[in-house]
Amino acid sequence: MPRIERTAEVVWEGNLARGGGAITAGTGAFSSLPFSLPSRVGDPGGKTSPEELLAAAHGGCLTMSLAGELTQAGTPPTRLDVTCRIVMDEVEGEGHQIVASHMTIGVDADGADEAAIAAAIERADAECPFSTLLGKAGVVVEISRR
Repeated sequence: MPRIERTAEVVWEGNLARGGGAITAGTGAFSSLPFSLPSRVGDPGGKTSPEELLAAAHGGCLTMSLAGELTQAGTPPTRLDVTCRIVMDEVEGEGHQIVASHMTIGVDADGADEAAIAAAIERADAECPFSTLLGKAGVVVEISRR
């Protein structure tokens, strides 16, 4: 696989408590996604947060990895439904940290039994760069089936 680089632009105006920002993808896939401290720590009010974007990135990465594993096993998925929940919590002496990524996966793949799906999920997690990154950072990555 070639080296991959992607860019996002972030603009923030104002102080932390009352300010706000917007995130734009370098590809143009999305633009001006609003975020703020209240959307990060409380009611999102239609805005995003870095944690939500991490959940999307980890979920998307694992989904693609799983699709590849199932296809390679000869049982390509007809549908994968993945939900990723990122947890940030206070860690003593370290402040707020990402401590967990909980993934729930639904798999429809003709010809794949439960054991084959479980093995594909395990391989996909091991091959997912976001799972690897989070694991190396000490984040608990937990995967369960729907």
